[in-house]
Amino acid sequence: MGRLGGRSWCDLPDTDSAYQNSYRRSKKRRVEKKFEAFSKELKETLNGELSEEDVREMLGQHIVTKPVVDALFAGFPFSEKNPIAKAMSTMLEALDEAGMKSATKLLDGFYNSVKIRTKNIKTEQDRQTVILELFDNFFKVAFPKMREKLGIIYTRVEVVDFINQSVADILKKEFNKDISSNDVHVLDPFTGTGTFICRLLQSGLISKDKLLEKYRHSLHAQEIVPLAYYVASMNMEAIMHDKFPEEEYMPNEVMIWTDTFASNEQKTDLFKTTLAENNKRLQALNGENIEVIIGNPPYSVGQDSANDDNRNEHYEQLDKRLAATYVAGTKSSNKNKLYDSYIRAYRWASDRIGDKGIIGFITNAGWLESSSADGMRKCMAEEFSSIYVYHLKGNQRTSGERSRKEGGKIFGEGSRAPVAIVILVKNPEDKEKGKIFYHEVADYLTREEKLKEVANYGSIENIKWRRIFPNEHGDWLNLRESSSASLMIMGRSKALVPRDDIFDDYSLGVNTNRDNWVYNSSKDALLRNVGLSIRAFNEQCIPFVQEEVSKVDWETLEKRKRAEKETEIVSKTAKKFSSKVKWASSLDRRALKNREIIFNQDSVVDSIYRPFVGQYLYYDRFGGFTHRPGHFDKYFPNGKENLVICVNQGAQDAGHIALMTNMIPDIHFNGDSQCFPYYIYEEKSAKAKTVTHGEEDLFSNYVTDEDEVPPNEEGKHTRKEAITDDALDHFRDAYLGKDISKKDLFYYIYGLLHSEDYRKKYANNLMKELPRIPRVATFEQFTAFKEAGEKLGNLHLNFEKQPRYENVNVIMKPNASFRVEKMKWGKIPGRTGNAAKDKTRLIYNGDITIENIPLEAQDYVVNKKSALDWLVERCRVTVDKASGIVNDFNKYGEEKGLEHYPYDLFLKVITVSLETVKIVKALPPLEIHPLDKA
Repeated sequence: MGRLGGRSWCDLPDTDSAYQNSYRRSKKRRVEKKFEAFSKELKETLNGELSEEDVREMLGQHIVTKPVVDALFAGFPFSEKNPIAKAMSTMLEALDEAGMKSATKLLDGFYNSVKIRTKNIKTEQDRQTVILELFDNFFKVAFPKMREKLGIIYTRVEVVDFINQSVADILKKEFNKDISSNDVHVLDPFTGTGTFICRLLQSGLISKDKLLEKYRHSLHAQEIVPLAYYVASMNMEAIMHDKFPEEEYMPNEVMIWTDTFASNEQKTDLFKTTLAENNKRLQALNGENIEVIIGNPPYSVGQDSANDDNRNEHYEQLDKRLAATYVAGTKSSNKNKLYDSYIRAYRWASDRIGDKGIIGFITNAGWLESSSADGMRKCMAEEFSSIYVYHLKGNQRTSGERSRKEGGKIFGEGSRAPVAIVILVKNPEDKEKGKIFYHEVADYLTREEKLKEVANYGSIENIKWRRIFPNEHGDWLNLRESSSASLMIMGRSKALVPRDDIFDDYSLGVNTNRDNWVYNSSKDALLRNVGLSIRAFNEQCIPFVQEEVSKVDWETLEKRKRAEKETEIVSKTAKKFSSKVKWASSLDRRALKNREIIFNQDSVVDSIYRPFVGQYLYYDRFGGFTHRPGHFDKYFPNGKENLVICVNQGAQDAGHIALMTNMIPDIHFNGDSQCFPYYIYEEKSAKAKTVTHGEEDLFSNYVTDEDEVPPNEEGKHTRKEAITDDALDHFRDAYLGKDISKKDLFYYIYGLLHSEDYRKKYANNLMKELPRIPRVATFEQFTAFKEAGEKLGNLHLNFEKQPRYENVNVIMKPNASFRVEKMKWGKIPGRTGNAAKDKTRLIYNGDITIENIPLEAQDYVVNKKSALDWLVERCRVTVDKASGIVNDFNKYGEEKGLEHYPYDLFLKVITVSLETVKIVKALPPLEIHPLDKA
């Protein structure tokens, strides 16, 4: 929540203290009852899951909103006649008139700036542009958590006009209907400041003789945020007043205040509240036949951690529909992303228009390519007769040349995701279903160039579309190489039959969800940090949770309400102790069940955190402090030796997709690392447990609380190779009479994954599934890839033992210090951004500069950065803001007895980079064996 002068813009006085000296006890009780009644009314109006804090926040928005709408729309009696505004004002008057006045005084400067800005409005489009920019910035500063949670991003007018015109054109073309017609009901379910409806009123698409009736009867908009609801209401009313000045002012009946995703759920005592007028309109709208849905849905998938205290809502009915359709249709086990708000919006809108209608959205475009949305794409093709996708790109979660190609972000700072305009048509008369038409903007366009193109097209009718034909996997874009289906895959779930995977077991890298606490360059610092956090959890968090639990009458709560209450308790705990404990869902059950975490100083292990950047890790396989530890107790038990190939899952323009290690890797060691071991160690006395692999572990713990097994004693393990016998036989069959071992196959795979031919040929496959491994044409080629894999493995495993690159020029002051605070590249005069970095010159510290660094070393790219860039980024001293934890990379070498470690490491990784590039360039061309071409 934004603050001015140390005071929250939305804080209301506490009813237990602020009124104690100014009101009699009897009046205080009446106010409390009013607040309780009002809260109940809001729950009926919205989604039924509002907390007292949520209600206070909404009232707070009303406090800061009234002067804003008064400034933007001077002369309109909005606050006196709008039913929502009246209900809010009545409640605030009962609470504290003085509090309302004092809060708005803090924003006098802001309100004055609004008045000044409105004086420059000359056209109808100017007004919409000012409103969009004003409230986009307002939410970013004043309500950042709400903006993130609800996915509040306002849409540029060029895009709005394009969608409105496209919908109108399709209505005529496919249904022989006019958008002016009073029997065509249009709904914007996530209206924000009302731009879609307002531009529809201003556009001329609805003739003036029909506009008033259309406005009163068949235009509908829904919004959950009071601030946006007010502005949208006033926006529409001002437009209609300008067009019909002779009409008496009447509150609009277009806007409905509600949570769209919950709006079809049954509400009790619907017409008994002071918000009855609003709720009655909602009830009536739910009975209407909606043929057109337009808008910009929210985009948020939820919070990063429980400490954020910003969880998305749960919608039982809608989420059931998602589970039965998009989720049920996916082959991916990464299903969490399918509950993103914008994907919920597609599901909701698809159901809302029934068997006939049009949807026009601008949304995150991630669903077009992601492997987890394959079920969603299949459902879309089945449910709609025509689908139009106008891809505006802008994916700034990429880097390097790919990022530059993506161009400007349509939503500016609002989102780094790719964006697309999507028009979906359900025409029951169309005999051909699932026609998909695609167009994309050119590479490198700026935001303004993209918007100009959208405006020039004006409608989908003016675009030359490319027809897309999905493959059997549900791919629409970047279709995977079809011949790969017959190849063996590196790994997949044991639940899938028949098995065609090469490795019998694999795992995601360690996902700690509290890296600052459980990784460090110093063992002593690591143990101290972890010890303090575990102690805080045991001695403060658990008692606090248990006290909150004791206040709840659990027997009276239904199952869903119990889960919601538990979530509320742990969220409250996480927020209260955020500087001492980095919360994650793995702690929820422990705290609720009063189960302490056991601190074990022997749990510190060597790990690899990022490419060629080692760290000490507190690996708590059974004690509960490592969030999702993966299977590494089976790969490195008691420090036993192993080799692990870490593959960048879903790699796209990420450079080399594989990196080998002999230490426990972090989940982001190499992208989203899927880790394939050479050995699997099994405890002789451990309880048997059926587990799934790989992607599944992103959302489930390998061992549950009930299945906890204590670590076995030293030496009580059996060891086997992870590559299956079937996989070995499969490759031997291609080279009859040749002796191939599992170690040979392991290194062959590593060499092949470095092949540029391989990565290019199977690029689309690698974005969507784990690598499939072909057999090359001859045994000689197999041997070449195997030997290259051995050389690469030696380089990457033993990077600390490689010779320092000597052909550099080192400028060193007398008595120079080798301590590093933060390395940085030199700068090229006259350039900005990444282009200004001189990567032939490293400013190691104030005493040492390294020059003449070969640029070819930059060609070794792992997970979107060169190996040297990873060192420059990570070999430093950092301080975590939330906890104050210091991670001093200099300590990592000192505790290993390695003098000048960061300096030596940089020079050694130059050697590693150059040698890797040399080996990769010498790989044979990729020629597939005839058996794999069949």
